[in-house]
Amino acid sequence: MEIEVIPAGSALGAEIRGVDLGRDLSVRDFERIRSAWLEHCVVFFRGQAITDEELVRFSRRIGDLELGPASERAGSGGSSVAMFPEVWIISNVIENGVPIGSLGAGEAEWHTDMSYIEEPPIASVLHAIEIPDVGADTSFANMYEALAKLPSDLLQRIEGRFANHDSSFTSAGELRVGADPVGDVTRAPGARHPVILRHPETGRDALYLGRRTNGYVQDLPVGESEALLDLLWAECTRPELVYRHQWRIGDVLMWDNRCVIHRRDAFDPDSRRIMHRTQINARPDQFT
Repeated sequence: MEIEVIPAGSALGAEIRGVDLGRDLSVRDFERIRSAWLEHCVVFFRGQAITDEELVRFSRRIGDLELGPASERAGSGGSSVAMFPEVWIISNVIENGVPIGSLGAGEAEWHTDMSYIEEPPIASVLHAIEIPDVGADTSFANMYEALAKLPSDLLQRIEGRFANHDSSFTSAGELRVGADPVGDVTRAPGARHPVILRHPETGRDALYLGRRTNGYVQDLPVGESEALLDLLWAECTRPELVYRHQWRIGDVLMWDNRCVIHRRDAFDPDSRRIMHRTQINARPDQFT
């Protein structure tokens, strides 16, 4: 079957049809998928009955894989699949009194995956195993377009600036294992990244923010940094920049962490949600 790429009709996102991710993809088909991903920032495949081994195999076509965040695996309910430690379980399900995954059922705020480390993963791939009937939609915002549409005075204020991305809290607002609450954002742990990031594969510039909590624009007074970040977050999460994904069982969705932020809606904690995720490592020349 010929591959079809169908834009989602939003500022980003496309459905890819005519692909069975459980089979070995030809070089030609994989390059078609990769090109669509780089163009649309988010791509998804419906109705994929794949195993964890097949998820890992497909993900490795993009790049080397890494484990999920250790601080969210050890002691906090987070878990990896036993035979495939590259597969991180995101779930609210509790079995025998123990969570089988992490991030629970609450809202996950806007963020970029693991931007609190020096070389964050360039991509994430998420496979829907079980989903609730209502809620838990995932929204994605196009940070290329967010930057392109910034008012000129706001753009001038961030050119050449770096921001610290705090590592204390997860996107679900939980304090990471071993972390201390942040009292002074200028001293928050984490990693420093340019506010404007040049994508090493597309050559396009994107706004790069990580997450709002405890963010800090380097070398600015705290009050000025807070006001500037509030303006930037208001700009980049406008509805016209967002694609909202309503999950179906068997969906596989891949996004580009270098030009996209995402968030998750809360859902009924008495319902079940099980998602399996892989993360693709950045090479030193892929995240600059």
